[in-house]
Amino acid sequence: MLEVKHVSKTFNPGTITERKALKDVSITLNDGDFVTVIGGNGAGKSTLLNLIAGVYECDSGSIVLDGEDITAQKEHVRAKYLGRVFQDPMMGTAASMQIQENLAMAYRRGKSRTLRWGISAKEKETYRDQLALLDLGLEDRMQAKVGLLSGGQRQALTLLMATLQKPKLLLLDEHTAALDPKTAHKVLELTEQFIQRDKLTAFMVTHNMRHAIHYGNRLIMMMDGRIVYDVSGEEKKNLQVQDLMQKFQMVSDTEGSGDQVSDRMLLN
Repeated sequence: MLEVKHVSKTFNPGTITERKALKDVSITLNDGDFVTVIGGNGAGKSTLLNLIAGVYECDSGSIVLDGEDITAQKEHVRAKYLGRVFQDPMMGTAASMQIQENLAMAYRRGKSRTLRWGISAKEKETYRDQLALLDLGLEDRMQAKVGLLSGGQRQALTLLMATLQKPKLLLLDEHTAALDPKTAHKVLELTEQFIQRDKLTAFMVTHNMRHAIHYGNRLIMMMDGRIVYDVSGEEKKNLQVQDLMQKFQMVSDTEGSGDQVSDRMLLN
């Protein structure tokens, strides 16, 4: 479903603030893979996700999605293939619009527009059924403005909007980092439910080792702009947090990372 081939990205090249964020990264996601991506600050996790989304352009390399080379496509063009949930719950929805209007925007993404006005009764029924899956009571508040919802409710709604059209690839950029533990657990459970139900291919960036181990069928660790560990299947199922910490320490010693202590504290 996704092939990232020899991708590199440097920010502010030729200046005193030059930073090589990605260094010749290659990765292939098979159809239906749910990949969790972990690493310390500056490892390249979010940069890789943003390159896939089209936020940044590659310095070199290529990105192929479902057999189509999208390397040169702009972010708004790729949006019809991708679902995305951001770290900030406020970014994925329009606060001044109703819940049902937000869902209608997501439902129409990538489709031809018409002059037909409003939301049909059939659409409303579909939205009500989908909102009921969240178990947050939003199906009875479809005309409420999204700005009145809590952060957790907005993030759950954003997740629903991102998966409504069954995207070819679902990108999750630390989408529970800003939520309290109970709400984060709820959103993660919904994430797994939607991915399994629709057999989606997903790429989830996280700082939480337990989440990285528990969710998905494959785990990738990044450090210093490279993929340093890639595990799946039974080996991933048997992973413990301590195993990841030891792997992180071993790679840190090999790479000579200057941020070992702070990254270790963050990941723990």
